[in-house]
Amino acid sequence: ALVERGLRLRIYMPFGELIPGMAYLVRRLLENTSNDSFLAAGLKDSPPADVLLRDPKEIGERAKPQAGGSGELNSKSKNEMTETMTLQKMNIQEKHSFVNEPLWDFAKASSREAMQAALDQVRGKLGATYPLVIGGERVAGATTLPRYNPSNTKELIGRVANATPEQVEQAVRVAKEAQPAWAALGWEKRAELLRAAADQMRIHRAELCAWQILECGKPWREADGDVAEAIDFCEYYAAGSLRLANAGGIDLPGEDNRLEYHPLGVVAVIAPWNFPLAILTGMTAAALVTGNTVVMKPAEQSAVMAAKLMDIFEAAGFPPGVVNFLPGTGEVVGAGLVEHRDVALIAFTGSRPVGMAIHRRAAELSGKKGSRMVKRVIAEMGGKNAVIVADDADLDEAVLGVVKSAFGFAGQKCSACSRCIVVGSVYDAFVPRLVAAAKSLTLGPADQPGTTIGPVIDEESLARIKSYIEIGKQEAITALATDSGVLAKQGHFVGPQIFTNVKPESRLAQEEIFGPVLAVIRAEDLDEALTIANDTDYALTGGIFSRSPATLERVQREFQVGNLYINRPITGALVARQPFGGYRMSGIGSKAGGPDYLYQFVVPRTITENTLRRGFAPVEEGE
Repeated sequence: ALVERGLRLRIYMPFGELIPGMAYLVRRLLENTSNDSFLAAGLKDSPPADVLLRDPKEIGERAKPQAGGSGELNSKSKNEMTETMTLQKMNIQEKHSFVNEPLWDFAKASSREAMQAALDQVRGKLGATYPLVIGGERVAGATTLPRYNPSNTKELIGRVANATPEQVEQAVRVAKEAQPAWAALGWEKRAELLRAAADQMRIHRAELCAWQILECGKPWREADGDVAEAIDFCEYYAAGSLRLANAGGIDLPGEDNRLEYHPLGVVAVIAPWNFPLAILTGMTAAALVTGNTVVMKPAEQSAVMAAKLMDIFEAAGFPPGVVNFLPGTGEVVGAGLVEHRDVALIAFTGSRPVGMAIHRRAAELSGKKGSRMVKRVIAEMGGKNAVIVADDADLDEAVLGVVKSAFGFAGQKCSACSRCIVVGSVYDAFVPRLVAAAKSLTLGPADQPGTTIGPVIDEESLARIKSYIEIGKQEAITALATDSGVLAKQGHFVGPQIFTNVKPESRLAQEEIFGPVLAVIRAEDLDEALTIANDTDYALTGGIFSRSPATLERVQREFQVGNLYINRPITGALVARQPFGGYRMSGIGSKAGGPDYLYQFVVPRTITENTLRRGFAPVEEGE
């Protein structure tokens, strides 16, 4: 019929295997039934062909996509465009606009070859000893702490100096002496140095990935994401600092008012091992760009990676004493920094017991003899995160999201899913598919490109995870118990573990495990699911899989977490896009990678001047 009417006809169909072909067909159906598609726009408003065939890139540059895609803008869409343009102008006002660092695509041979070459290069540098860095000088510790590859415990990564109490005192003194000149350098120059550090990370990206693959057992993609996030923190805080530099004020006739932000002084950064570069960089960069000086105390398990970060700061041109590298034990170095009278702020990420101990001690020491400040504490202290799978969820999407959230980096993320709450009748259909998906994951050494789950960080962590597995066997039903096989003899390996029929009040459902152990809990309805999800001490991250707008709206109101993810994994927060942090027992302070994070590192100061002068004082000779 179309040919008889003289119209051109093109027959379009997928060709190939049945299952991929069906998936491709569904994708095309979703695209062509979208409210933003040219078909919907053409049927709705019948715009001219030149409007329908406009370059999407050109449309995106002019304004955000309009519902319906009409070429004619109504008054509402005009207002929305104006608001969008206003927001864009506000963002452009920052001297250095921020864009997240792209991740490497390991489907490309060039990316794989670069990573493999970096691993080979780094393996030729293993076994070195890394000293302290105080005031730009390399200083030996009284002893050293060895670091071994968690994928192969016979492979020595390096030895790191173990600082003494006297060296803690020295590092803080040097940082205090360097701070006035660093603050006087100005916001612009400090931001430039932070961007220079980001550039150094880009230059050494593959090498930085390789070091944490070997020292911390991060698989390739996890390591690359960590380095990209470190770059993001440097760039984002450099851009954000310019807002603080130009805080402004309200001037009236006869009166000038100015708001200024001043640094606190010396900041102690006590960082974890699970994001060995990103978190250490983020806390340190925020302190530095706001005019504070820093003493970095990395986790013992990732101290070699921290030494590489110290090299980055030096190569970027940071003056001696502004950043000081002080590895060592928590009992000596960590406690010494918390106790020191000249440490104004402690930025901590780690376990809840340690975070609460720091918070208590800082409060006790504030204002005591020899101290004229209230010690500040920023602490991120973990989570017991839940993903709710509603009875109307897309189960394929939910399975992939839960597996990635629960078992990425062997569950060693504070944002990892450790509770999966399944609503209603879909429980029986969901669990077998979840187990099958988890079985498909590849357990292996982190330096192997095909590995999806690497080792856990050390023997202590492995023992703790195994103890919770035993608890799970007693409290619940074992749905999946992955055998590490021969890998258990060469490294700290434990595969995915899934327990079903878990009681919400059980230890498995309440205590942070920090490993690849997932508790699956049945809920009769959404009311019960939300009650279970909120019934923990933590409030860090959470997720919901549902196709119901009403369900999603309710969950957004009632699920009490700092980061809520809808129909996607709950890990992988990006700087600026998903500022990260929780509340309750999950943390103290504002969200990392967010617009107000830098305010925690400064004190605001107001200056008001009466400009109705009665003449000027005479200038003395020599002034």
